[in-house]
Amino acid sequence: MSEEIDTDEHIEETGTLPLDDWHRRKGARMVPFAGYHMPIQYEGIVAEHNWTREQAGLFDVSHMGQLLVSGEKAAEELEKLLPGAIASLKPGRTRYSLLMAEDGGILDDLMVTNATPWIEADEEAGIEGHWGEPAYYLVVNGAMKWDDIAHLREHLDDDVTLTHMDEHALLALQGPNAATALNRVMRNVIDDMIFMDSVTHDFGEWPLRITRSGYTGEDGFEISIPAEFAASLADRLCAEIEVRPIGLGARDSLRLEAGLPLYGHDITEETDPVSADLLFALTKKRREEGGWMGHEAVAKVLADGPAQKRIGLDIEGRMPAREGALVYSGAKQVGRVTSGGFSPTLERPIAMAYIDTNLAEEGTELEVEVRKKRLPAKVTSMPFVPHRYHRGN
Repeated sequence: MSEEIDTDEHIEETGTLPLDDWHRRKGARMVPFAGYHMPIQYEGIVAEHNWTREQAGLFDVSHMGQLLVSGEKAAEELEKLLPGAIASLKPGRTRYSLLMAEDGGILDDLMVTNATPWIEADEEAGIEGHWGEPAYYLVVNGAMKWDDIAHLREHLDDDVTLTHMDEHALLALQGPNAATALNRVMRNVIDDMIFMDSVTHDFGEWPLRITRSGYTGEDGFEISIPAEFAASLADRLCAEIEVRPIGLGARDSLRLEAGLPLYGHDITEETDPVSADLLFALTKKRREEGGWMGHEAVAKVLADGPAQKRIGLDIEGRMPAREGALVYSGAKQVGRVTSGGFSPTLERPIAMAYIDTNLAEEGTELEVEVRKKRLPAKVTSMPFVPHRYHRGN
């Protein structure tokens, strides 16, 4: 694999992101997260959560790893490591996928976009319009990006180039009015986009990649931009009446309501895609045919059935169950909470947990231990709050 990355260059100390000064000027409370100083809140987590559900919130997610895998064999090589169909992914389309370990564990979850460029025709040179060299844009979790880079570097073929886009920032504009605000700033760019579409756009001198996706369950966009222009774009977006900056605290409560797993908590190297209820990330044909790392182990879980499954829990009362809280059926411990909190939208506690598969049916009554008290809980379907992705007419 062609080498453009030195994974030894990263610094273990807490670093700063391109918008660090911008967040501080906005009054953000900064905390260490994924190796960086990041904003946990501005005016308050609940207020920011509700604003995103009702209007549009701007999140700085520049800690995420942005990678480009390019070369004629790029799709073939990625399909050795990811269980999703990459070769059939059309240019400009995005897919959720998993980076798998040999034993069937999940090394990371990620988004992969077919970013193969279209080369315009040049009549004078006698060149017709055509697709350029295959390229795939990956967004991986910030806390895992150096491990992911090392894993990809080890397993991708020498004919494939891996580029770490470490000079780019990443902003996420999320909420029911995200499209309204973005359309006002960048006219006619996103009109035809639906959920999981991705386009490139030169906004003046700012080269952008805009993907209609996000991590809140709301309609929204993730915008990759060279770091030097990030603060100007953030200012431009926040000048719109619908848009306010939102911190990590609300990002977590929003994704929990949306039933979206958080790597390192709800999914880890010790969990497999079947137990994690992520079978949709395993394309049916590839699930059956294999050819990707971890297939044999995952196929065994599929055949035998998982011992535990990730489920949602509605919890009675007002006291939230946090990560690590034990789940009981009668006197028997049957699971453990992996994410939990008080839902501002539903105004009640909710949680994700892994519990014994025979108890995972919706409506099953259980108990969760919080502060040495057993709270009644019931297995429920996820998402807790319906997704509002824009899928077209």
